[in-house]
Parts: sequence; structure tokens; C-alpha cells
Amino acid sequence: MPRLVKCSFCGREVEPGTGLMYVKNDGSILWFCSRKCYKNYLILKRDPRKLKWTLKYGQQMR
Repeated sequence: MPRLVKCSFCGREVEPGTGLMYVKNDGSILWFCSRKCYKNYLILKRDPRKLKWTLKYGQQMR
């Protein structure tokens, strides 16, 4: 049974065999469903709670 993971930026599910896995120097793993999410998170450093097209839009910080 393949494991479904959620995109670290937008919150959508990443299907097996697709997406991008990014491993940081501290060992934490970030999954991205698309290059769009990767670029917005790591390069442009945007907050997914402020973008209407993400599933995390409008959520409070916990």
C-alpha cells in the first residue's frame, strides 16, 4: 500500500511517484506536489496561509 503524504506548502496530497522530496540539512523532509509550491516556499518564502489557492488559506497559526 503506497503512503500518501501532504504537500508541505499547499496541503494537497502528493500521489506516489510524483512530486518533489526536499531534505533540509537538519534532516527534516519537505514534500511538494509541484514546482509552484517548491518555489513559493523555499525561494520566495511566502506564507501559505495568505494565498487563496492553498488549502491552508485562512488557518490560524497553532
